[in-house]
Amino acid sequence: MTDDLQHLDDLPKRDANHVVEEKAQAAFQAGLTANGRFILQRADRKDYGTDCEIEVVDQEQATNVRVHVQLKGTERPLNADASLSIEVSRSNLNYLLMHPHSFYTAYHIPTSSLRICPAETVLRQYEHAGKNWTHQQSLTVNFTDELTNARLDRLATLARSAARAARDRRIEQTRAAPGDVAGLVRRRIPDIHVPDDPIAARHLLAHLYDQDADEVISAAFDRFAAVLGMGNEVMGPAYMAEINLGMAGLSRSRARIEDAVAHFRNQLDLGRYERGSLYYTIGNALSALGQDEDAKAAYGAALADPAFANTPDLASQGHKNLGTSFERLGDEKRAVEHYHEALRLNPHLPEGHNALAHFYVRRGEWKDALAHLDQAVFTDPTRAKAAGVAGWRANVLFNMGEGSAAFREINGLLAQADCERWIWPFFARLVASFGRTTTENARQALAFWHRYVGAHPESSGGRRELLLATLYLRAEGQDIGRTYAEFRAEFDRQIKHVDDKDEVAFLWDRLGHWAQDEANWIEAEFCFRKAYDLAGGHYGYCLGTALNFLGRFEESLPILREQAEGIQPDAMSWFQLAVAYGDLGQSAQAIEAYDKALGLDPDYDLAMFNLGGAYWNSGEKIEALAIWKEALDRFPDHELAEKLRREIPVFFPPDPNR
Repeated sequence: MTDDLQHLDDLPKRDANHVVEEKAQAAFQAGLTANGRFILQRADRKDYGTDCEIEVVDQEQATNVRVHVQLKGTERPLNADASLSIEVSRSNLNYLLMHPHSFYTAYHIPTSSLRICPAETVLRQYEHAGKNWTHQQSLTVNFTDELTNARLDRLATLARSAARAARDRRIEQTRAAPGDVAGLVRRRIPDIHVPDDPIAARHLLAHLYDQDADEVISAAFDRFAAVLGMGNEVMGPAYMAEINLGMAGLSRSRARIEDAVAHFRNQLDLGRYERGSLYYTIGNALSALGQDEDAKAAYGAALADPAFANTPDLASQGHKNLGTSFERLGDEKRAVEHYHEALRLNPHLPEGHNALAHFYVRRGEWKDALAHLDQAVFTDPTRAKAAGVAGWRANVLFNMGEGSAAFREINGLLAQADCERWIWPFFARLVASFGRTTTENARQALAFWHRYVGAHPESSGGRRELLLATLYLRAEGQDIGRTYAEFRAEFDRQIKHVDDKDEVAFLWDRLGHWAQDEANWIEAEFCFRKAYDLAGGHYGYCLGTALNFLGRFEESLPILREQAEGIQPDAMSWFQLAVAYGDLGQSAQAIEAYDKALGLDPDYDLAMFNLGGAYWNSGEKIEALAIWKEALDRFPDHELAEKLRREIPVFFPPDPNR
């Protein structure tokens, strides 16, 4: 090469840092490939290191679950304790903390080793150092853990579980109607972040269990298992939380409770825990699974352990739960004996009082049931929800005839109805049963149903009960604050949301009787016809009667004949049929129908007077006078008796004593 071209060989030198980072990236990629649980999706070299996104692979499926990584490479020597320290900017930590489970990884070239330090571990170390670090420009990341296959497996499982839970919450909200979102949020179990640090995760789990946060633990169960390991004995609180939920009927996983049985049976052989307490926990798990014979045996083994039996609080719970097993197995006598023994050992045990309260409810011994419900005071929120003490107290109070007190219990819980799904349906059934037994109950029921329909606008049953409560109060002579016309407008709005045609027919019939009481026969006929067209049957009697009062006898006759001859062959049906025959000029048929009415009810005064009239109209005056004379003798104070004396005094002279 000529001298004048040598300047073209003056090329840029390769940055030593780039060489180190390429070695780090190659080592990191090799580790991911060997593990098989992640794939490297993106690696961008920045001035603060190499920013990577790795994606979790689950059973050969890409998941789009991404974990952010800051990859560092270094040749510096290890610290005296064999740890590795690398300085990063504080803003770089902030950058990583934007995503869960982000971590730093460092490749130590002299030892060809990969190290890992989660970003949250760096944050935790500085937060607990007692110094104001938030204004520092740089931070030191200490790497102590190797990035092993096992660690990558744990991280993949944790990230996948956390992402799935976040996705499910997001989709649940997306599916909900806008008006339901607030209630959904109030019901939602708080989500927690489980750190990728077994010591921190273990402490978090223990504290949550001590605070009765069973539902929170259950929602994060898979994440705790990912970090702590399914077979690890420190998973005990997670299994116990699932058992507690199972005992309350709230567990979402039967398999976890089955695993809990095996977990605690394994603990029996280790000798580190009291056998009585372990048998008690196993008994609870078996009870939650419905295996009551096995649960009974486990509780018996717990109570046979002196350390357990001589601890009153534990023994009290053991006897109560053993009683539950006997009750489910059909031995109520033995069950009650154990409930009483539980309360002897601990007079304040809420589960014991609740169990005895239900025993007395089944026997209809309301006073004793209420006494125990009043002492069933739960402080554990999970058990309180399962017990539903206030709901059962309302039930007992209704049965004792104390409707106002029952509604106080109901109204006190309605504010929690968005969070506790059992509240609305339980109280709806209760108020439907007792809300129309007295006028006072009906007034409070009416307010309840307005609230219920407000919370459940598409509820057919709620709108039906709202209308029934109003019609009941009106029928009982109570002022409902509305005229017929005003209520009719509300009736029309509500009735279109009631689905069952038989219920709709009954409501139209009740409304028709209101119109009938006001002698509004046009409106009554309209309502009764609605009922009859929907359900036929006995509703024909009211329709036929209304048609008679409107003088539409040709329409009423076939309907009333069907009633009298088949559907409702009582005295009133035969009477109305006789009226129709008479006004159509069919006196012989009218006489026969009146005779049948009187045969069924000899004291039917109007039928007797009308029978005389039917004979008179047919020209059989002697027979008519004889029947009227008998009617006057039997019913001298009837208004038609006075009319006869006034209009034909020659046969029925006025009574001088009247």
